[in-house]
Amino acid sequence: MRPTFHLKPLVIAAAALSIASVSHAAGLDRSGQDITAFLQDGLYAEAVYTYIDADVSGYDSANNVPNSNGYVQGNKIGDIAESYDFFRYGVKADINDTFSVGILYDEPFGAAADYSGDNNFVAKGDLNSSITKLTGGKFNGATVGTEIARLTGIAKDTTLTPQQRAAAAAGATNLSTAVGIARAEAGTAGEGTNVEVRSENITAILGAKFGANKEFQVYGGPVAQRLQADVKLRGLAYGPASGYTAHVTPDQDYGWLAGVSYSKPEIALKAALTYRSEIDHNAKISESYPIVGIGAVGRLPADATPAQIAAAAASGNRNSVFEVTTPQSVNFDFQTGINKTTLATAKVRWVPWSDFAIVPPLYNDVSKGSYGPDGLALVGYDDDQWQVELGMAKRLSPALALSGTVGWDSGAGDPTTSLGPVDGYYSAGLGAKYNLNENWAVSAGGKYLWFGDAKGQLPTKKIVGDFQDNDGYILGVKLSYQAKQNFN
Repeated sequence: MRPTFHLKPLVIAAAALSIASVSHAAGLDRSGQDITAFLQDGLYAEAVYTYIDADVSGYDSANNVPNSNGYVQGNKIGDIAESYDFFRYGVKADINDTFSVGILYDEPFGAAADYSGDNNFVAKGDLNSSITKLTGGKFNGATVGTEIARLTGIAKDTTLTPQQRAAAAAGATNLSTAVGIARAEAGTAGEGTNVEVRSENITAILGAKFGANKEFQVYGGPVAQRLQADVKLRGLAYGPASGYTAHVTPDQDYGWLAGVSYSKPEIALKAALTYRSEIDHNAKISESYPIVGIGAVGRLPADATPAQIAAAAASGNRNSVFEVTTPQSVNFDFQTGINKTTLATAKVRWVPWSDFAIVPPLYNDVSKGSYGPDGLALVGYDDDQWQVELGMAKRLSPALALSGTVGWDSGAGDPTTSLGPVDGYYSAGLGAKYNLNENWAVSAGGKYLWFGDAKGQLPTKKIVGDFQDNDGYILGVKLSYQAKQNFN
């Protein structure tokens, strides 16, 4: 006969694990969208603070020619991953022995990257040097104009073949683009590429238990999500997009959650499968694309009026509304007693990041001329994310428990976006919980991450950076309250 462990002596051990379960994951995933607060017994509340510090560094590409995708190791890129923190809150109560309600708050998706130093992700103000780099060393600020004029003349020479005229026109266009890129870069001289994405979720959950011993539970509810973002692309690495800026105004929209759980208290077994829906945001976005305005001014006649020049320059700015959809996800949470003081756990998470894209209207419209009717997305991923974490917790005394975890994240593909150049990770974590009294407890934990190497890639498929041998760590602290509820 299988031994009976009972859940009560193991509760302290289970809680020691949850503080170390947060992670720096694939795509924009941050909190892991944990719902275990709702799965606790009785009346339960928690407040969790998490701090993440990652070190992501590498090398830029010495190849700055916009229409050449080959990677050549260039200058050192210092740590681009900004440290950041977030909170998670949860409260859950039983209405009776069948129904439970809960409210959860977390910050599920985010990004924080900032480039600095002497590399191609930081804008320089030297037009001459930039033109030399953009033309592969063939021309500089003093000679490029003469070459553009020469090629333009060839393109108009009717004594030449159509192929010769077309090749000359393409050459003149490429050189004119290089000049436009250099001017756009100079307009943001000294600024580095920067991205910040933040989100907030509030989830309301209603659960209903059923079965002979109330061992099954179905649960679900609405999710309110707030999303905002700021992106600055700087330096020669971004080619024509150098100087691009986007601000996404905070937007709130709604989705839903649904799941099912099973428990067997006599062996401390709990299992839960949770699905979260996509959430569609129709957000206001302000974009600035300097090369668009520079090109429009350059096409004006010599006698253009100041009003015409101002209107042409303004064509590089646009305020509009666009749709961005945060992804659906599936979480599986499992725990079972090994003996009277030891608990084993497993977490599995799936997020289809390959379906996710950020497609700002102006950025996308500009790219349609060169990359087809669908244009390009600013951010996209090739693969879906799989995340697995295994843990063990040990109750050392009635008040103290320790835990350990190991984890793996598949990443969302390599090469990946230069705004988050990490391809998954391996992790190891430790946690502890101490019961202050019968109801109150404090937990603390940490996790060390070994990031997967990744190439930084533009939406055009040009490799602009190589990021290897990177790591990071996570620290967290939690205050929790739990009390029995009797309905007899």
